[in-house]
Amino acid sequence: MLLAVALLCAPGPVAIRRRIGLGSVRVAPASCRGVRGDPLAAASALDVFAVCLSAGMSVAAAALATAPSAPEGLSAVLRRAADLLALGADPDNAWSPPAASADDGSDALARLARRSASSGSALAQGVTELAEQSRQDAGHAAAAAAERASVLIAGPLGLCFLPAFICLGIVPVVAGLAGDVFSSVIL
Repeated sequence: MLLAVALLCAPGPVAIRRRIGLGSVRVAPASCRGVRGDPLAAASALDVFAVCLSAGMSVAAAALATAPSAPEGLSAVLRRAADLLALGADPDNAWSPPAASADDGSDALARLARRSASSGSALAQGVTELAEQSRQDAGHAAAAAAERASVLIAGPLGLCFLPAFICLGIVPVVAGLAGDVFSSVIL
């Protein structure tokens, strides 16, 4: 009986609730739950862009092929650049800085593409290095978050274990010593 109540009340898999007839259980999308996007999505999209360029695709075709798999801000920059380059626009205008800057490497990619267009250097190698830098930044951010978590968890642990240590470790020793001191002073 308790197991049945626990299965009904406890948050469990959606399939169990559907099997026992509780109807459809709605799961909030990731954007509503506050889950952040993949920190390596920009690096992955930049790798795809670099591979397309290395394979010999034009910059416009490579940007258009990469845009669907890129994060939102980077995708907008790639689509805009691909459309303008396909229409024959100047690369400086096509890769102009985005109006709303996102922190996904779109600014750095636009600067790199403008510099590559003006100097004639290969864009693929620069994009590969930009992807590697993006991966390193994501790794550093993850390490910083882990270090912050370890510092923040020390407070509650200290508040729980310090009183227990005092009550179970120090108080019996002090009580035992106090009993010996008072018994020797009285005698």
